[in-house]
Amino acid sequence: MSVQCEVTAKRAAGSVAAAPMSVFERYLTVWVFLCIVAGIALGQLAPGVFQAVGRMEVAQVNLPVGLLIWVMVIPMLVKVDFGALGQVRQHLRGIGVTLFVNWLVKPFSMAFLGWLFIRHLFADWLPADQLDSYVAGLILLAAAPCTAMVFVWSRLTGGDPLFTLSQVALNDAIMVVAFAPLVGLLLGLSAIVVPWATLVTSVVLYIVIPVVLAQWLRKALLQKGQAAFDAAMARLGPWSMAALLVTLVLLFAFQGEAILAQPLVIALLAVPILIQVLFNSGLAYWLNRAVGEKHSVACPSALIGASNFFELAVAAAISLFGFNSGAALATVVGVLIEVPVMLLVVRVVNQSKGWYERGAQA
Repeated sequence: MSVQCEVTAKRAAGSVAAAPMSVFERYLTVWVFLCIVAGIALGQLAPGVFQAVGRMEVAQVNLPVGLLIWVMVIPMLVKVDFGALGQVRQHLRGIGVTLFVNWLVKPFSMAFLGWLFIRHLFADWLPADQLDSYVAGLILLAAAPCTAMVFVWSRLTGGDPLFTLSQVALNDAIMVVAFAPLVGLLLGLSAIVVPWATLVTSVVLYIVIPVVLAQWLRKALLQKGQAAFDAAMARLGPWSMAALLVTLVLLFAFQGEAILAQPLVIALLAVPILIQVLFNSGLAYWLNRAVGEKHSVACPSALIGASNFFELAVAAAISLFGFNSGAALATVVGVLIEVPVMLLVVRVVNQSKGWYERGAQA
């Protein structure tokens, strides 16, 4: 990597790492809960309006949701500096742990947990016609590594900003080519049939095109200087979160009947997600300690292995299975528990720093 690229990466990493956790991010669970209430209420009061929104489709793509997803995802991807891929070699052990957990453990462990809890342990308390759909939603959630929020979690643990930036860039580069095949494989192993054309279309619409647009926007903003870039990101952030909340209101307007009929469904779906978060973060943290990586590398490595790119998961679930599907609901449960669970993981890795460093130095 050239000196100029390295300086650019350091500035970008420092800018992202220094960004405080916004009110929307800190209280995301509260906003999601309010969206559940608002969506269910509005769906009962004005069902015709939401049915009309649901019919606004072209080639199985819901146009309002497609627009909302772009507004949601593109600001997240603008933060990603693919130039930081040159920094990967600085922490090969930590990057190796990240890739192993994110792509070889996390999706497959979630598929197993979905099979165990949804199809067996909780099957009697869930609607039988949605079991496959719930499992599919959990798989979609686990197959999309975190892109934006991991910068927040890394900052809260004193994580190495360059490592955080490089692992996010590498994960996103892999996701462009690996998301569809991985999801297709795991759904196939779970005996869930999904049209490949629809899956590939979802990848193009919600990964490839947003990545291209976001990187074009990033380059244009950085040409105006770092201050202009930071100001633009501050303006775009609330739009991204607002688009997420509107999408959730729409989704729960369609899901209202199912939730009112079986209110425990959200709590039951949260169980495998919670176990998956704790297992994968603990595994990544321990593996980094075992290979002798620094604590400032182990923290973001563990956190990206635990959190999810839930915006993409929600978009893919709606495209593949529809607003009314259990898949869409399962991905939203991931949004609901994201912040409190990740703050718990942050607290654990911070408080265990002494234990970690004693082992890493041994």
